[in-house]
Order: sequence, then C-alpha cells, then structure tokens
Amino acid sequence: MLDWVSLCVAISLLMSLLAGYVLYSGLLTDITVLTGSPPIKKITFVYKYKQGPYQQSGQLFKESHRIGPKLSCIGVFYDDPKKVPGPECRYAVGSILSEGENEADEELLKSYETSGFKVFSFPEVTHVVTTSFPHRTVCSFLLGIRRVYPRLEHYIKEKRLCAHPFLEIYREGLIQFMAPLARQGDFYVPEVRKAERKLLEQEDLQSDSEVSASFSVSSAVTQVHAETDA
Repeated sequence: MLDWVSLCVAISLLMSLLAGYVLYSGLLTDITVLTGSPPIKKITFVYKYKQGPYQQSGQLFKESHRIGPKLSCIGVFYDDPKKVPGPECRYAVGSILSEGENEADEELLKSYETSGFKVFSFPEVTHVVTTSFPHRTVCSFLLGIRRVYPRLEHYIKEKRLCAHPFLEIYREGLIQFMAPLARQGDFYVPEVRKAERKLLEQEDLQSDSEVSASFSVSSAVTQVHAETDA
C-alpha cells in the first residue's frame, strides 16, 4: 500500500514539475504582434545557407553558438512551409557579429570562416512586423515556433501587409521575431538571389520557346491559307 502511495506522490510531483517547466518556458505568455521599429539595427552576421525542412535548422544554431557562445544567433526563413515542400524550404542560420556602428571581432570572424560560414549584412529598416517570446528553456523554442507564427500570419493577412522573409533573433532571454515591410530584397542572402535569378532565366527561356512555337504554328496556318487562296 505504501509503495502505491509513494508512486502516486512521485507521479504527482513529476507532473507538477513538468507543468511548471512548460509554463516557465512560455506556454501562457501573451503574444502581441506589432508594426513598428525593428528589434535590430543594421547588422553584420555570419551564416550557413541550407535547403530542407526547417526542423533541421537546429543543428546550424548549435554549430554557430559553439563558435561564438556570447553572440546572438539569427535565423532567416524564406519560404512558407505550408506552401513549399519541406525539402525545398530555404533558410540561413548563424550569429550576429556586429550591430549598428560596432565593429566585428576579427578573431571570431576568422573562426567562423574557417568552419565554412559566410559573411553578409542586413540594413536597418524603419518598419517591420514584430513580436517576441521568452527563451528560457529548450522547450521555449518549440513553443515559440508553434505559438508565434500563426499569430504573425494572421496579423499580416488581416492588415493586408507584404512582409517577408521571417527572421528569428535569439538574445537576452528572448526570441525576437520580425519580417521587414520594406527593402525585403536586401534580406535575401546571395544563395537565394542566385537561385531566384536562375529560376527567372529558366522561365524566360520557356516563355521564348512557347512564343517561338506559337509563331511557327501561326506561320504554318498562314501558309496553308495562302496556298488555299491561290
């Protein structure tokens, strides 16, 4: 009998601890989405670009954090996973080397470049869609993704805004989410720009081929009518 009582007490205690952990991680945190100034100024950051399911981005966050544990991590996500298949989703993950007029640490920059990271800069913009979520535990990351993005998507759709791509900045116990409302092209790393240029070139070639085929058919029809009239 005592064993069962002890087991029940242990289970109750464990459940209470788990519930407390999840609450502390941000389960009931109020999420307020706003349009206003960005949470970051102009930044220089290092990154690695990947294509694949966003769930795999955690490995890059860990890799970047190991090199510069005191730096803020950043993730940039370019596609809507509800519309784009997981293997085709594009993202860049890394760490912020400097913000505003501050200069980057050259030694850290060399360490990142040695590990295969590239360097890029984002401008400071005047208006973004933004919100934040506590970053207190590993669970905070999962809760933040599940709770914040539906709110962001609803807000952007409701206000009829054009906001992209989505950025996540991890610093000072917060996950700061933002999507620029202007100069969006400046937030696309070179790998994404290159892929989009290639896609446009392919579409242009396809369009030229269709026009050429249409012209050939039209010429053939004209020739037939000419011969008939003769």
